[in-house]
Amino acid sequence: MDRLIYTAFSGVSGSMVRQRVIASNMANAQTIGFRAETITSTPMTLKGPSVEARAMTDGEVHGASMKAGTMIETGNALDIALTGDDMLAVQAQDGEEAYTRRGDLSIDATGVLQNGDGRPVIGNAGPITVPLGSKVTIGPDGSVLVANPETPDLPPQPVDKLKLASPAGSKIAKGLDGLFRVIGGGVLPDNADGKVQTGTLEQSNVDATQVLVDMVEAQRLFDMRTKLVGTAKDIDEGGAALMRITS
Repeated sequence: MDRLIYTAFSGVSGSMVRQRVIASNMANAQTIGFRAETITSTPMTLKGPSVEARAMTDGEVHGASMKAGTMIETGNALDIALTGDDMLAVQAQDGEEAYTRRGDLSIDATGVLQNGDGRPVIGNAGPITVPLGSKVTIGPDGSVLVANPETPDLPPQPVDKLKLASPAGSKIAKGLDGLFRVIGGGVLPDNADGKVQTGTLEQSNVDATQVLVDMVEAQRLFDMRTKLVGTAKDIDEGGAALMRITS
C-alpha cells in the first residue's frame, strides 16, 4: 500500500508538470522565435533503514528544443532572423544580459531599439539607441544603420552593432520570462562572424499538431494515474474492513 501511494502521487505530480509544459508550448505556437520547452523526470529514492523500494520522480522543465523554426519573409526593415545557433542579446527586466531568438525589432518613444517582448537590444556598449525620426535599417552583419530623411542622398551610417552571441561551448537555460541565460552566471561571447537575414522572421519551432496529440496523451495518462489513487483508497478500506472482521 505504501509503495502504491508513492507511485500514484509521483505519477499525478509528474503529469501536472507535463501538462503545464505542453500548455505553455501550445500557447506560444505563434510566438516569434519561441523555443519549445522540454521536460525531464528524475527518480528520487527515499532512503531509510529498510529496503529502498520507494522512489518518486521529480518532473521539471529541463530546457528547450533548439531546432530552427520556419523562416517567413516580412519585408520589414527591422525584422531579422538569426542564422545558425546565434542568439540576440537583450536586456532582461532585472537589467542583466539575456538571450533570445525573437527578432521582430522596433523603436520605442525614446529611441531605444527593442524586440517584440519590449526587451532593449544590446549592442557594443549596452542598449542600442537611435536618433528619433531617422530611418533605421539592419545590415547583414547586424550593424544598425541610420539615415537622415532630410539628406536622402547620403548613405546610411552605422551607429552600433547587434550583439549576436554564440552559445557554443556554454550551458544555457531558459527562464520563466522566456529568455535564455548562462547557467551559473556570466555572458555569452559575441560572434564577430554572425549574420542575420533582414526582412525575415523565424517562427516558433512548436509543432502545433504534435503538441495537440501530446496534450490528449497527457490528459489520458493523468486520468489513469488519478484512478490509481482511487484504487489505493479502495484497497486500504478493504484491508481495514478485513481487520475489523478478524478482530
